Formats: sequence, structure tokens, C-alpha cells
Amino acid sequence: MNIALQQEFRRQAKLMGSAFEFIILADDEAGEELLDEAVNEVKRIERLLTEFSEFSQTSLINRCAGIRAVEVDMEVYDLIKRSKEISAITQGAFDITSGLLKKMYNFKGRQFKLPDEAQLKEALACVGYKHINLFAGHRVYLDQPNMHIGFGAIGKGYAADKVKELLLKKGVTNGVISASGDLTAWGTRADGKPWKVGIANPDDRDKAIAWIPIDHASVATSGDYEQYFEIDGVCYSHSINPKTGKPVKGIKSVTVVSPRAELSDALATAVTIMGPEVGIHFIEQLPRVHCLMVTDRNKIFTSKQLKVNLKQVV
Repeated sequence: MNIALQQEFRRQAKLMGSAFEFIILADDEAGEELLDEAVNEVKRIERLLTEFSEFSQTSLINRCAGIRAVEVDMEVYDLIKRSKEISAITQGAFDITSGLLKKMYNFKGRQFKLPDEAQLKEALACVGYKHINLFAGHRVYLDQPNMHIGFGAIGKGYAADKVKELLLKKGVTNGVISASGDLTAWGTRADGKPWKVGIANPDDRDKAIAWIPIDHASVATSGDYEQYFEIDGVCYSHSINPKTGKPVKGIKSVTVVSPRAELSDALATAVTIMGPEVGIHFIEQLPRVHCLMVTDRNKIFTSKQLKVNLKQVV
């Protein structure tokens, strides 16, 4: 297929609570139809995974917590299984059961109050990936009453991977899917140059501190620039440590590059919880995975194999 004869098609849509953008190279007659299919695929995944519809499989699992196992589609079962595996290798820093903890903090409001130790203890009793039980027949059981799972830290990445898979099967050899900090790209732009992703300055999202050329790779960023609060001069991130129930301090943003958007999405969350020393060391043990971290003092840490030209964070 001659890339020079193709044109760039773009589509933006609000999906999964995020701003998605789809960019593909295609022939004139095929581009818009392919974008329709991409949007519909994300909508399909959202119907499966959302916590905000009583008809989703996630909601059914949560309603039956502590009561009975629920049979789900194989892809939902497999996503939960992979989520548990990421939880295990990150020693619980990534955990799809931790959403209950985040609800204890009012990140979007004006009245900020930290929960007391008794409240944390009660909530933590309902948190922990080891309480997710997977049975034959793709059945899922949460063994603690009132616990629930959510895919906010992995769902958009999963959706991006599924759209890429769909488009590749349709013959789209060049494209980008972006979703509010998560991005996957393959092939090149129409002029043959690589796609580039900018790593945003945590203090000014309209500016980039680095640009990374990517091909068949995915980038995800987790940062406190969208949701955070401050008490007594201390800035608390919207990222909650699943083991302590407390917000992360000292990290402005974490960007992870890996072969899959799902993995980048989950690991960006995990490394934020881990912090600079442990997080960077962990990333360096993983093949084809790279990381960039900005602390609250604007110090930048990168894994050894990540080659970028950094600009000063101001």
C-alpha cells in the first residue's frame, strides 16, 4: 500500500469519561468508516467495563461482592486476570480494587478533609487484589462484602489496544489512538516521519518537557495536575496507595513507555505509588519498558534506556 496516496483522517470523541482522538492514514473512501468502527469499539468496551451503568459486567460483579461468583465474558475475565498479575509483580502498587479508597477524598470539591484512621481501616478491609477470585467458566467473585473493582487505571489503555488490533486487521498500517494521557501509535505519519508524543510539563500542560518518537509503542502518563488537594502546604495526589489508603506525595507525574497501552496505563499508576527509587529500579527490570518521572521539586528521573532530549521544568 502506497502511503503517499493515503490521507490523514482524525476523529475526536468523549468516551469512557475521557477525550479520545483517533488518527489514521487511509484511502479516501475508507477513512470515515474506519473511524466509525474505532469509536464503536471503544463504546463496546465501555459498556462492558463501566462502573456507572447497572447493566455492565463490572457493576454485576460489584453488586455480588461477598455473595456469589458472576459469569462474565472471556475478555473481561482475561482483563481481570492480567490486572491481578500486574498487581502481583508490583506488590500491590497497582490494584483494581482500590477505587473505594479514592472515593474517601474530595478531589474535585473545595472542602478537603483527610479520613481518620478508623475510616481508613474500614475501607482497607474491602481492598486488595487477592480478594478477587477467578474460577472456571470465567466466573469472578469478590470475597469481601462492599468491595468493588474498577478499571480507571487500565481501561483506557485496554480500549486503545483493542482499537489498534481492530484497525490493523482492517489494513490500517499507520495510526494513533490517544485518550487523556494514554497513547498508542504504529507506523508513521503521511510524510514518512515517526509519530511523536510530547511529555507534558506537570506545571503547564500546554508545554512539553520532552518529545519521544514512537512506533508500535504506547505511552501513558499519570499525574497530579488534574486532581489534587493541598492541606497545610502539603500537596496530595489523586493517586492513592492501595496498601495504606493514603494519597501519594512528592510525585508530579510518571510517564511509562511500553509495547502495550494497557501495560503502560497500569504501570504509570504503579510507579507513581512506588516512588522514584523503587519505581525506576522496577521498570528497568522489564523488557522494552521505559519511564520518566517528575518529582514535586521538579527533579526528573528516567530509566536508563529511555533516550529523550529533556527541557527544563520551570
